[in-house]
Amino acid sequence: MEMGVAGVFALWSIFLASISSTTAATDTLGPGQYLRDKQTLVSSSQRFELGFFSPGNSGNRYLGIWYKNLPLTVVWVANRNRSIAGSSGALSVTSAGELLLRNGTELVWSSNSTSPANGSVVLQLLDSGNLVVRDGSDTSDDYVWESFDYPSDTLLPTMKLGWKLKTGLHMYLTSWKNADDPSAGDFSYSLDDPDSPQLVLRKGSDKQYRWGPWDGVRFSGSQEFRANAVFTPKFFSDTEEVYYTFIVTDKSALSRSIVTQFGLIQYLYWNNGTKEWSTTVTLQRDNCDRYGMCGPYGNCYSGDPSCRCMKGFSPKSPQSWDMLDWSGGCARKRELDCNKGDGFVKYKPLKLPDNSHLWGKSSVSSEDCRAKCLRNCSCMAYTIINVHGNGGDCVAWFGDLVDMKDFSEGGEELYIRMARSEIEAIADAKRKKLVEMIIAIVISIVSGIFILGCIGWGISRMRRRAKRTAREFDSQRDSKEEDQGEDLELPLFDLEVISGATNRFSFEKKIGQGGFGPVYKGELRTGQEIAVKRLSQSSGQGLEEFKNEVILISKLQHRNLVKLLGCCIQREERMLIYEYLPNKSLNYFIFDQTGRKLLTWKKRFDIVLGIARGLLYLHQDSRLRIIHRDLKTSNILLDSEMNPKISDFGIARIFGGDQMEEKTRRVVGTYGYMSPEYALNGQFSVKSDVFSFGVILLEIVSGKKNWGFYHPDHDFNLLGHAWKLWNEGIPLELVDVLLEDSFSADEMVRCIQVALLCVQLRPEDRPIMSSVVFMLSNQSAVAAQPKEPGFVTGNTYMGTDSSSTGKNLHTGNELTITLLDPR
Repeated sequence: MEMGVAGVFALWSIFLASISSTTAATDTLGPGQYLRDKQTLVSSSQRFELGFFSPGNSGNRYLGIWYKNLPLTVVWVANRNRSIAGSSGALSVTSAGELLLRNGTELVWSSNSTSPANGSVVLQLLDSGNLVVRDGSDTSDDYVWESFDYPSDTLLPTMKLGWKLKTGLHMYLTSWKNADDPSAGDFSYSLDDPDSPQLVLRKGSDKQYRWGPWDGVRFSGSQEFRANAVFTPKFFSDTEEVYYTFIVTDKSALSRSIVTQFGLIQYLYWNNGTKEWSTTVTLQRDNCDRYGMCGPYGNCYSGDPSCRCMKGFSPKSPQSWDMLDWSGGCARKRELDCNKGDGFVKYKPLKLPDNSHLWGKSSVSSEDCRAKCLRNCSCMAYTIINVHGNGGDCVAWFGDLVDMKDFSEGGEELYIRMARSEIEAIADAKRKKLVEMIIAIVISIVSGIFILGCIGWGISRMRRRAKRTAREFDSQRDSKEEDQGEDLELPLFDLEVISGATNRFSFEKKIGQGGFGPVYKGELRTGQEIAVKRLSQSSGQGLEEFKNEVILISKLQHRNLVKLLGCCIQREERMLIYEYLPNKSLNYFIFDQTGRKLLTWKKRFDIVLGIARGLLYLHQDSRLRIIHRDLKTSNILLDSEMNPKISDFGIARIFGGDQMEEKTRRVVGTYGYMSPEYALNGQFSVKSDVFSFGVILLEIVSGKKNWGFYHPDHDFNLLGHAWKLWNEGIPLELVDVLLEDSFSADEMVRCIQVALLCVQLRPEDRPIMSSVVFMLSNQSAVAAQPKEPGFVTGNTYMGTDSSSTGKNLHTGNELTITLLDPR
C-alpha cells in the first residue's frame, strides 16, 4: 500500500515537472495546461517573457509581459487592478479561447473572449510582445483575442492606439499608479474622435495636453510625430479602424512609448552602451503644450512662454493677464453679425484648435469649405487638411477656439470668422504698417552715416568713462554733490543725520555684515526706521558698484524688491539707506533649528513664489532687464509679515532689450549659488539667476545649505543629494523633517522638480522665470523631467581650499572668483 502511494506521488511529480519544463521552454500554452508562478512563456526570439512578477518594493504578484534579457521592464499587465497575494496564481486557456487567471480557486481576471473555432486554440507570446489566442491550425493574424487590444501604460512598435469602428473597441494607455502599483493611475493617453483624430493626454477626465488633428503628415502642433533615427510614427484610417502606431527603424532595436505616473509621454530606446533606457522624445516640450494655456482665442508663444490675443481680439481680463493668468483668454473686439456679411481672416502658422469637426470624407476645395462655413452662423473657423489621405478634408470649428499656439516649424493655416468691420480695421492697420515701414527704411538710409559717426563717438566716450577712478570721483564729490543727487534721482541724506540715527554707528545698532560692509539699524527724527548699508574702505565695492546699485534700485518698484530710500555721499563715506525689514534675511530662519519651526510649508511656499515673482520682474517686467548675479538666502530680506524682498544689487547688470547674455573676466558671486557657466567661464544671463533660484528653492524645501551639505552615504552636495533621491523615486525624503505632514505631496514634488530643472547644467535646459512662476502656481502644470544638475558634488568648484573663502581665488586660466559673502 505504501509503495502504491509512493508510486502515485512519483508519477504526480513527473507530471508537474513535465508541465514546468513545457511552459518554461515554449512560447505557447494549450487547453488543459497551466502557467504557474515561477514559470514563464518566452517568445521565439527570446525578446519577451510572460509570467508572474512583483513590481518595485511590492510583494503582490501580477501576470505580465516584460523584456526577457533586461532589468525588469514590464510592458503589459493582465490583473493590474487586482493583485495576487502569494505564489498560488495560475493562468490557463479554455478550449473556447478564454484566458482565466486564478488565485487558487478564486477567479482574478479573465479575457472574456470566446472562439468561433473548433476548439483547437492556443495561447502564444509573439516576438512583438503581443500575447494572442489563435486557432491552433490558423497561422494568420486573425486572432481570437490579443493583449495589444488592451494596453497598460506602454505602446510597443506596431501596437495600435485608436479605435476598431465595428466593435467600438477603444485602445488607449493608462499610467501606473506608482512604481509599486500597476493599477490604473491618474493619466490616460488616447486617440480621440475617429472622424477628426487627435492624441490627448488626460488627468482623470480633464485634458492636460493635446496634439492634432492629423493633417496627413503629423498631428498638428508637434514636430515630434515625425520620422527620426529611432522610430517612424504612422497613422491609418479606413472604415474598420482608425489608429496611431509607430515602427522602429532598426528591427533589432528595442523601443517603447509610455505614459508615466507623472503624466509624461515619452519615447524610449534601450541604449546598449549605457545599459539603460534613454529618452528619444518627451512630447511635452514646454508650457505652450499644456492644454488651454491661453484660453479662448489666445495664442501661445514658446519662446517666452507667453500668451497673446489673436488679431481682432483682446484680453477678457487685462488684470489677470498682467498677473500671468491667461486662462480667461480673449474676446472679440467687434461682435459678429451673420446678417451683415462676416468674413474670414487667415492666421498661420498655428497648432489647430481643439474640438474640430470633419465635414464629409470627400475631397473639397478651400472655396467650397469657406462657403459652407460662411453659410452656417455657428461656424467659427475652417481649414483644409489631409486627414484621410483623400487630398483635402474640410475641417470646421464651432464655438470658442481653444488650445492654439504659434508653430513656425510646420503649423497650419486657420481661417477665423470675423466681423466685416474688424476685417476692414485689420486691413487698414496693415496698410498703415506698410507705410510706416517704408518711412522707416528711408530714414534709416538717410541717417546711416550719422549713426556710424555716433557709434564711433560713443565707443570713445565709453572708454573714457570706464577709466574714471574712485579717486577722481571723490575729488570732485563735494563740488558736484548736488548734481549727483539729480543724476541718482534719490534723496541725499546728510552724514550727521545718518550718524545720529544709528547712535554714531554703535555696535548695538549693527544688524548684519554684508560682503561690502556692515549694516546698521537706524531711526530718523520722523520715527521712520531705516537700514543703513555702510561701505567699508576695504569692501571691494568700488565707485562703479555703488553707483550701479543706487541707479538700479532707484528705478525698480516691486513688492518683492527691497525699497531704497536714499544715499549718503560725504567725506569718505558712501552709504545706502533702505527701508528697515524687522525679520532680517531668510538665512536667519531657514538654517536655524528654532527659526525653521516658524516657517510652515505654506509660509515657505509663499516665500518661494515671492522670490520667483521678484526675479520675473527683474528679468522681464521691469523697464530694464536686470541680472542680479548674487541671489542667495542672505540677500532675501523678510518684512514684518515674512514677505520676501530681494536685496543687494551691487553687482547686478543691466541688459539691453535684445541682449541675452554677457561674459566677464571678473566673476563675482557666492559658493553654492553660482551657475556652472558663470563660475567657470564668466558667462552670465537670466539663466544664471534661475540656477541660483533653484538652489534657494532646494534649501527652503530641505532646511539645509547647499554648500557644506554633508551626508554619511555619499559626497554629493544638496543638489546631488536631491538628484539622487529623484532618480530613486523618493524625492520627499529631501523634505525638512520639521515640516512633518503639513504639506501636499504633489505640491512638494512639483517644487523639487522645478528646482532641479532650474539647476540644470546647461543654461538652455533651465526654464525662464515666467515658466517657473507658472509651474509653481498651477497644480495641473506638468514639467519636463530634469537631467543631472550642474555642480552635484561639494568640491566641484575648481578644487579650491575652503580656507580661501572671502578672498580672490585664482585658477590656471586666471579666472577670478570674488566671494562677497562666503557661506
